[in-house]
Amino acid sequence: MSFVLSIFLLSIGASFIQRTTGFGFGIFIMTMLPFFMPSYGEATTLSGLLAITTSAAIVWRMRSHVTWSRLWPILLTFIIISSIAIFALTRIEDHILRRILGATLILISIYFMLFSQRIKLPTTKKVQVGAGTLSGLMGGFFGMQGPPAVLYFIQSEPTKEHYMAMTQTYFLIGNLMMTGVRAYNGFFTTTVAIDYFYGLGGVIIGTLLGAYVFKHIPNRIFRYIVYAYICISGVIILITT
Repeated sequence: MSFVLSIFLLSIGASFIQRTTGFGFGIFIMTMLPFFMPSYGEATTLSGLLAITTSAAIVWRMRSHVTWSRLWPILLTFIIISSIAIFALTRIEDHILRRILGATLILISIYFMLFSQRIKLPTTKKVQVGAGTLSGLMGGFFGMQGPPAVLYFIQSEPTKEHYMAMTQTYFLIGNLMMTGVRAYNGFFTTTVAIDYFYGLGGVIIGTLLGAYVFKHIPNRIFRYIVYAYICISGVIILITT
């Protein structure tokens, strides 16, 4: 019962963060989920399935804000790179992945703290491919493709509504693709399917709570909240690792 409750509560927290900031589902849930699952690959698969549910609900509600011309280059790059990373995942030991994960998030948090407010990224194809590549590596290995894509979208989209619609469409399509590749590699197990239903109620609750908070966040401070959570995520993974 404690295992079921843990999955449920983790799903509430991850969905709330995703709906409020536009990313962070994997960052939050993957700090603890690998300890409850038989393997790291199954943990990333479950995280992806629950994130798909959260993103699908948001995309349906905000689909009018999606601008596909700014989405396809970064999305296609992400799909290619993350597929390669998932295939590599079957050949890497779990403890090595956890160490890489901790170091990666720490470096990302330091980068955003030092440079995010001073560097303005142009929305060129080169930048989109670069963000898609980094996002694909993090998504394929760790189930958390958010930070590189978030930096691109939050600087290219005019409002928090456009930002939210673009990020969730990106994550929805990306997670659907990664779930298919993970299933092909044997990570979509019966355990994953059962645990998904344990977390589904938490996803619904967290998404509803996050939608309420998102609605009341002013546009002028929204990006600072996003940057702050990236920093917090680095601290969380440092402590748990």
